Amino acid sequence: MGLKCFCSDNFSGVLPEVMKFLTDQNFGHEIPYGNDSFSKEMDIIFNKVFESTVDVYPVYNGSAANILSIASCISSYNSVLCSEFSHINTDECGALEKNIGCKIISIPTYDGKIKPQDIENYLVNFNNVHKSQPKLISISQSTELGTVYSKDEIQEICDLAHKYKLYVHVDGARIANALVYLDMSINELLVKTGVDVISFGGTKNGLMFGDAVVFLNTDLAKNFKYIRKQFLQLNSKSRFQALQFLSYFKNDLWLNAASHANEMAKLLAKEIVQIENITLTQIVEANEVFVRLPRKILNSDSLDGFFYVWDRNSSEVRFVCSFDTTENDIMKLLELIRLNI
Repeated sequence: MGLKCFCSDNFSGVLPEVMKFLTDQNFGHEIPYGNDSFSKEMDIIFNKVFESTVDVYPVYNGSAANILSIASCISSYNSVLCSEFSHINTDECGALEKNIGCKIISIPTYDGKIKPQDIENYLVNFNNVHKSQPKLISISQSTELGTVYSKDEIQEICDLAHKYKLYVHVDGARIANALVYLDMSINELLVKTGVDVISFGGTKNGLMFGDAVVFLNTDLAKNFKYIRKQFLQLNSKSRFQALQFLSYFKNDLWLNAASHANEMAKLLAKEIVQIENITLTQIVEANEVFVRLPRKILNSDSLDGFFYVWDRNSSEVRFVCSFDTTENDIMKLLELIRLNI
């Protein structure tokens, strides 16, 4: 077996426990479209995980979770404020603008996190008929640069948003990695701070497919079942999405998987900076490692596909560790880099 790819945690397979559970439960018939017994059990488990009453709607992927959760909060004449690095701004092919018709306002940031003082500069032109009306702040936890918002930082953003009657959305594609880093429950981090809706990720942390839209502000879910159907995200055999989450949460599998990925990222960061002319460009808090490599390595055929080129002009690249990354994988990667220096 060759060297594993560190481009993204999307490259990894499925958690063995999840795959086995799917296989073991692959028998008999169940009512489709979310009316099966497993989906009902999944709803109960999500409420336990969040330690609160939440409304949960599985969808096929993270982009759908982002777009649909935001669609439940805003109209086409509204604007969404987010980091310039936000997935909805850079990596979803204009899906938010196309499907909702709203405006994205991207805020410059050096570490992926947007600050209340920066956000407030854009909270203007309310009731001006010529301007898009701000309605939602979207943050990523963990961010696209591998950094993590603290509870206090999220609290400040939520307080600011609600002061102006805006909603707060969290892109939680890597929410488990953030929770592990903070050693905090999702209730303490998101429910108590006042987040309205989260795109709850699982695919990057070992699910086969599918994330979920989770409404902490359940008033926003009133018509979501129709929105999900219109956006082609209602799975007929929805029990197989529910089964994944049931296995994912059992015995803290989701947190253990994320914890391992985070630990591997810390190890990679510690070791890679020992190589001459390689420097970290971001602090390592979750499972992503950003470094500046010698330019010739970027063009090395031997390393093609083993990292993601983040900024070719500055030779900045990204490595991402997964639930199945091993210490041996990291040592093999480092040796290959040394051979190409």
